[in-house]
Amino acid sequence: MADNKSLDFNIIASDCLVATDVDSDRVIDLLKILKDQYSEMQLIAIFNYFLKIEYRSEVLCWLIKELDKYRDSSSLAPLTELLLMKDHTPNANYDRDYYTNVRVLCAKAISNLKSHESVHSLLYCLNNKDENYKIRLSCADALGRLGDKYAVTSLMDVVGDEEEKSVYIRESAAVALGLIGDMRAVDSLVKVLENQTGIMDKFTYLKEKAVEALCRLNPSNDRAFNALKNSLSDENPQVRINTIEALMENGTEEAFSLIKKMLTDKDEEVQKNAVIALFNMSGREILEDILVSSKYSKVCKEEAREILDNEGDEDE
Repeated sequence: MADNKSLDFNIIASDCLVATDVDSDRVIDLLKILKDQYSEMQLIAIFNYFLKIEYRSEVLCWLIKELDKYRDSSSLAPLTELLLMKDHTPNANYDRDYYTNVRVLCAKAISNLKSHESVHSLLYCLNNKDENYKIRLSCADALGRLGDKYAVTSLMDVVGDEEEKSVYIRESAAVALGLIGDMRAVDSLVKVLENQTGIMDKFTYLKEKAVEALCRLNPSNDRAFNALKNSLSDENPQVRINTIEALMENGTEEAFSLIKKMLTDKDEEVQKNAVIALFNMSGREILEDILVSSKYSKVCKEEAREILDNEGDEDE
């Protein structure tokens, strides 16, 4: 078998009809045959080269997915060039938006390589407000997966940007901050809860993601705790549920008392989550109290009984 240096990429590309006007499915079928003809490292080199010359979305997506399986560092450069549309001239029949799905897959594959060299490229796309929002979303997600603290400041700016057209991008940035786990992010997340309180509006999911991120960070300062405390009154049940989880992680007596009050919440799912959180914080005793108390709903009692029954099964 020939080594990588002796591979003639142009001939292989010609044999597979890469960068031609042949139907994409036909090209992909030919590419699949290569997997029986070359070693893993040779395939990586071949597919990396094809990323630079192919122009059809379907074929590029297939190549990226294949390279993502190998996750070899040599793929970082061609994936990054494609993400940035650098040195890659689209076919005259297609505009830049035609490559949106391709570039979204690039961002995901880049994050899976776990190379901190990719942070600047991902931030460049995230911070470009003229960029397609799907690509910006994928880059925010990739930065969270990558976990590089260099991205924290930019992600904080996105979360706090009231002029950002897409609230989804702010949500993705909030999630990324939670994944990275840098405590510098706490203030920007708390501001979301302080500025968007009570109402069911387009910021509902942003509040959910901000609380989720705070749950991961588990800050101990009073400002963060007060913001979570106030979020227990939010109109959105999911925000209240996420807040219960965040307070459970806090683990203090005050957090326990606040969660206990949620046993009488108007939403049944909130009640159930409160039961689970209280059990995780204090054990069986709280469940037994719920079962004998007349002030708690049938839903709370059923959840408590189910947990106790499952506990009994595990003991056996």
